[in-house]
Amino acid sequence: MARELVGDAHFFEVFVDTPLEVCEARDPKGLYKKARNGQLPNMTGINSPYEPPEAADYVTDAQAGDVATIAQDLIKRLGL
Repeated sequence: MARELVGDAHFFEVFVDTPLEVCEARDPKGLYKKARNGQLPNMTGINSPYEPPEAADYVTDAQAGDVATIAQDLIKRLGL
């Protein structure tokens, strides 16, 4: 839907593929814990379904490298 609103020429979808367990372990605000305790409704991946993008322009595995390496790869992919 976002791609349609902006148009292909101005849209670049990035998907950082991260297992739910990793998201929970990296959660500094404790939102996943609150969602699991029923304090936070509609948390994606817990009590609301998550649908990965069907055709992201860039896909990376969050566990494949550190943030700097992933960012460098993305910058190269964007041609910047």
